[in-house]
Amino acid sequence: MRRVVITGIGLLTPVGNDREATWSALLAGKSGAGPITQFDTTGYATQFACEVKGFDPLAFFDKREVKHLDRFLQFGVAAAMMAVDDAGLPGKRVPEADADRWGVYIGAGLGGVKTIEDTHDSGRAKGARYGFSPYFVTDIIINMIPGLVSIRTGARGPNMSHVSACATGAHSIGEAMRLIRHGYVDGMIAGGAEATITMLGVGGFNAMRALSTRNDAPLKASRPFEKDRDGFVIAEGAGVVVLEELEAAKRRGAKIYGELLGYAANADAHHITAPAPEGIGAQRCIRAALADAKVAPAQVGYINAHGTSTEFNDKNETAAIKAVFGDHAKKLAVSSTKSMTGHMLGAAGAVEAGVCALACQRGVLPPTINYDTPDPECDLDYVPNTAREVAGGVEVAMSNSFGFGGTNATVVVGRYRE
Repeated sequence: MRRVVITGIGLLTPVGNDREATWSALLAGKSGAGPITQFDTTGYATQFACEVKGFDPLAFFDKREVKHLDRFLQFGVAAAMMAVDDAGLPGKRVPEADADRWGVYIGAGLGGVKTIEDTHDSGRAKGARYGFSPYFVTDIIINMIPGLVSIRTGARGPNMSHVSACATGAHSIGEAMRLIRHGYVDGMIAGGAEATITMLGVGGFNAMRALSTRNDAPLKASRPFEKDRDGFVIAEGAGVVVLEELEAAKRRGAKIYGELLGYAANADAHHITAPAPEGIGAQRCIRAALADAKVAPAQVGYINAHGTSTEFNDKNETAAIKAVFGDHAKKLAVSSTKSMTGHMLGAAGAVEAGVCALACQRGVLPPTINYDTPDPECDLDYVPNTAREVAGGVEVAMSNSFGFGGTNATVVVGRYRE
């Protein structure tokens, strides 16, 4: 099997509009939470979120495109183009001679929710007099992200979107890795995007009692693994990586952030929203990813947890880690960057895989902020409140992503070694 490396990272998050701004904010323990500005939240149980701030779509699109492209499409394409630029691909395009050997896997959990809302409201108000936009359908379907990215980059290989709720980004990257590993392609642009801070998004998650309602202190609302957590903080953003077969990357002199060592995906087969007891499904997924990576549990130094700040996720993920890693679990550093970014849903796994690569490359671990009162059922080292430098660096890191429907994904990333 061929080795797969990460040569570009594009991040657009509530704490930064590019890779370095996001990384710096995470190490500083900065929260991206604040009052929702995208719709009137009067009467809503939750009135805050982690919004992307100061994003200028005109840096990536012309005025005509900005006028009609849904926010999730703007985020996904922008992150992809940042990743491609970061990878040093000339003219932000894949090599023409190899275009059939490059593909795009970028997904989302919910797609163009805002476009659906606005079109529905206007259509209901005006009836048959309402003039539908010819872009309505293309603005709501999720696979339009990889479609737009392939047009811009010239990638003519596999092109599709994985849709698996909060595991979308991780599944996209893992499945892209498999294509390269087994020789179907030489390069992939992979990740996830989301923009569901809307009436339907917030109202729907509120109805499930999944969101934090800490309206008086939004900066303190996302507190994974902490005793006083009361739900996740909905967020938006995008994360995309450029993956390449190692020898191909070396031939073109690409810089390498890290190596994708392994990946696994499975299902709880238990419940549409609640994780399986003791994280049984997560346990199987983590074990399978380690086996795929040919990595022993004791070799893992850092886990970027799914860590949503919900009771059932946090305690079951903790139980899964303890079951898989045994005595080594107490030596592991486990943090949740969702304490700062909020939960970006379909984008989360991709952003967090990128964070793992940066942690391995730079030897620094982002913290879990708002960790004030330990939960007795969550008793691991969650890198509380302050970033941590690791003497000797981080050789192997892991990212967990678990989605509604009982879908699980684990990605294993390693420091690049010749």
